[in-house]
Amino acid sequence: MDRRPRLGRAALAGLLALVALVARGLVVAWAAPRIPAAADGTYYHTFAERLSRGAGYTWAWPDGAVTYASHYPVGYPALLALPYRLFGAHAGVAMAVNAVLGALLAVSLFVALSRAASRGLALGGALVVALHPALVPYTPALMTEGVTTTLVAAACAVGLASRRRSLLGLAVAGLLLGAATLARPQCIVLAPAFGIVFARARTWGPRLGVAAGMTALALAVCAPWTVRNCVRMESCALVSVNGGWNLLIGAQTRGGAWEEVKVPDECRAVWDEAGKDACFGRAARRQILADPRLWVAKMPQKLAVTFDYFGGAPWYLHQANPEAFPYDAKVALGALETVASRVLLIGALVAMARLRGRRRVARFGVGAASLVSAASVHAWPAYLGLVAMGALLGVRGLLRGPGVVPAALAVVGSTAALHAVFFGGGRYGLVAAPFVAALGFVQRRRG
Repeated sequence: MDRRPRLGRAALAGLLALVALVARGLVVAWAAPRIPAAADGTYYHTFAERLSRGAGYTWAWPDGAVTYASHYPVGYPALLALPYRLFGAHAGVAMAVNAVLGALLAVSLFVALSRAASRGLALGGALVVALHPALVPYTPALMTEGVTTTLVAAACAVGLASRRRSLLGLAVAGLLLGAATLARPQCIVLAPAFGIVFARARTWGPRLGVAAGMTALALAVCAPWTVRNCVRMESCALVSVNGGWNLLIGAQTRGGAWEEVKVPDECRAVWDEAGKDACFGRAARRQILADPRLWVAKMPQKLAVTFDYFGGAPWYLHQANPEAFPYDAKVALGALETVASRVLLIGALVAMARLRGRRRVARFGVGAASLVSAASVHAWPAYLGLVAMGALLGVRGLLRGPGVVPAALAVVGSTAALHAVFFGGGRYGLVAAPFVAALGFVQRRRG
């Protein structure tokens, strides 16, 4: 009999958090004196600084005017406000918060994988996330992808861990998804999907009830901010008033990614933030309806720039300080993270093909075609292949298997669908990256 002591799950989670925190801490130690807030991060940093000193979610204009704002989601600046208040409004403080969030992400996926694989495989998958070359260097970025991914993963971990306990965990998962929605509004679509996955029921009635309850809790978290928008912005937007902007960019883009919006004539004299967004939305819908085939034809480009190459960290670091992080470093890091992401994608495809369930031959066929895509320039069909393989398992097969599988596929599928409608970008695909990595460590049988 093997009497060697084994580390408990809590001890493993603690070690895992330490590894993830040290890796990100080293990046922060290098970046804090060199990498300022950049791109959208400058806005999040400014909003967090204003919140930290009680100025509200407002914007100060060069002429001295101060206006209420809601173009950028409030969640991430609100999270930074207290640390800024306590330690000062410096980019390094935000980076430290991001490092803690990264450690929590690794632990969350360890908990989620523990119900789908052996303890060793679960630890291996979580270690991959803890040291992922696309995620760790992104720690200095004052952007929303890190906090969004962590909150979604935490909701997944709590929801799956509660399947044999009580409804309290499901409620906490719903609240976490509400917080994720405040950071990234499209996360609201995950609430009903996760509710169906997490429900402890064999019939659809209770599952739909849990889905409705989790969605209601997520919306309740956002409700005070929605009321604030109704009063201050004269637009009852759930979180932010940028849907019209993004839809117009998606209608106008030529390469699938963000491009500076071409302001329609009827919107040039509209200065109100919510009013301009509504005007842009009307112009976008008119343009899409005028030639819907052109809009649909752009979707592969949007998916390509979202999934083929993430590049969030190389882009941000080079954008923030080209001298500290030159172009050659950008290329090198981009190549490293692309190779790692493709290897993990291939692992996820193999794991999905090996899962017991229906239509195994068809899943092998889709998996084989997706493997070719994963090893080529364009990997986005392989990400869609993951979702297709899940669909071939069938809803009942997915719900009877490890819960992390349908949860991960919901993240990948919703990311693809939303950015096909609006516009793509490598950093937006980062939210799906840790879930794809985790899929590769799911065992053939339920853990």
